Amino acid sequence: MNVDELVRDALREQAAEQHPAAAGFADRVLAVRRRRRTRRLAAAALTTAAAVAVGIAVPLLDSGKKDVRPSDVVDQQKTKTHPDQSPPRDLISVGGTTLAAYYSSQTVKKTETTAVSQRTYYLLNPRTGRYERSPKWSWVAVAPGSTTAAVLERDLPASRIGLLDLASGEVKRWVQVDHGVGGLAFSRDGRTLVATTYSENPDLQPIPKKLKGGGEVTDGTTSHRTGFYVVDVASGKARWSQVDAGGGPGSVGMINSRQDFALTDDGGHVWAGNPSGEIGKEFWDLTGRKVSAPAGDKYLEWFVDAGKSPNGRLVAGDFAGEGWKTASWVVDAYTGKKTKVRGQQLLAWVGDNRLIAWDIDKDVKNEFHNRLVLVTVGSNKEVPLSGFRKGNDGAAGRWEPIFAQP
Repeated sequence: MNVDELVRDALREQAAEQHPAAAGFADRVLAVRRRRRTRRLAAAALTTAAAVAVGIAVPLLDSGKKDVRPSDVVDQQKTKTHPDQSPPRDLISVGGTTLAAYYSSQTVKKTETTAVSQRTYYLLNPRTGRYERSPKWSWVAVAPGSTTAAVLERDLPASRIGLLDLASGEVKRWVQVDHGVGGLAFSRDGRTLVATTYSENPDLQPIPKKLKGGGEVTDGTTSHRTGFYVVDVASGKARWSQVDAGGGPGSVGMINSRQDFALTDDGGHVWAGNPSGEIGKEFWDLTGRKVSAPAGDKYLEWFVDAGKSPNGRLVAGDFAGEGWKTASWVVDAYTGKKTKVRGQQLLAWVGDNRLIAWDIDKDVKNEFHNRLVLVTVGSNKEVPLSGFRKGNDGAAGRWEPIFAQP
């Protein structure tokens, strides 16, 4: 089924039901400890189905025209917060940047010595404005407008990529692949998808061994990353490039068992973290040839989700220690000049000078007792968006957000 057929089907379904679409969209850094965790390739952009007459409209991927959105999307600019909800039940959105989904993780034992960190996703239904449990997917990336997601089935690495309609919960299209996929990310314009390939499940981890007298020790992990697909979303055509776990054929390096690829904002390069590398990250062209860091991308941090501001001038940086209670760096993309902003961990941009972040309450000493807040560069104020998370790192039920840009 091509894009035009998907759009026609979506129009028929929406016309029949006469429901306007509602507004809407492993290891990570933990602020005070500043531990580097696997960069979650959160949602950037995929647009295939559902151009709706009285709802959210998205550009056709093969049109080449500017994105013209109807008045319903203006509603996305309103701030919708729920400081009394954790995990959230109802839509959270600020300036068009939407909490499109979130997930919780649990450890599932596979053998006597190994276990898998398994995610359960809660996806925003754009019709109801509520988050609904969706346990069948191992990986989810959400498109702008929060109407479509790219998904992988439960057992990784997966042999196909699904394009999911969030309102109906149906996969409208499958993209078959020859190399197993373990992670997904999209270009900012939604026309290109990068899929990280692995020969084994990247979330498979050794079970810690108990030590006599107390304590435990964990064996080292091995990465089975093999390369990446660059997928043209409109046509479904995919080209695979081999990039070995260490960064390239014959190279040696230490990376996490899951170390996914992402696309730079201009869609011209692929990049990934390399914790043992000189600058902590590596870049390739779309054919898998290793290159130097492109201008404006040298200060990207693979473990900081927010990435670059929409205008490309600022980069969300690492934890900056104590400021107000906690603070993070915002870095000039070209000069490297640093500015402190409130927040324990920067998650997503809202326009060019505001961000959504995790932060702890000023009177709370527990670094894990944090909530979503809105912070502004150059301001000491922050706005609560969600309730506080409970438990410590790795505790059952703790949730991790996935944001979609407008």
